[in-house]
Amino acid sequence: MSLSGGDPAGEPVGGGGPGRLEPLHPLTNELITAVLRDRGYKYFTDSDGDVGGHWDNTLIYFFRLGDQGEMFQVRAMARRLFSIDDVPRLYAFCNSWNHDKLWPKAYVHVGDDGTAGIYGEVTTDLEHGVTFAQLDQLIACGISTGCALAEAVAELP
Repeated sequence: MSLSGGDPAGEPVGGGGPGRLEPLHPLTNELITAVLRDRGYKYFTDSDGDVGGHWDNTLIYFFRLGDQGEMFQVRAMARRLFSIDDVPRLYAFCNSWNHDKLWPKAYVHVGDDGTAGIYGEVTTDLEHGVTFAQLDQLIACGISTGCALAEAVAELP
């Protein structure tokens, strides 16, 4: 499995020669899924067209946000759920996590059913485009740090 990957159009990364830079591509779901396929990852596209997958028992989505879908967000959702009474200690956990870790930024999400969970997000502005290798790195970091957050949440008392 290659970290640098290849251009989803089948062109060699780097333009085929030394010193040549890989071209920037607009962020698309097709580019996101090409990176996931290149890594051999299984993924799905939901009814809203959003791409997601499961890694280490963590549900992770890859969102395109912004007016032109130029903002890339990796959102990890820890599977463990808590009661509404746990929210103050979950806030304390998220504050500590965010103080000590760069990625992902953790927050408490309270569902309509009254359960509380912890989500983590990594968001990057790709308005000017992204190379395949850059997107590969963002996805790899988003998945690994999201899974680390979910693992820490699973170990909470």
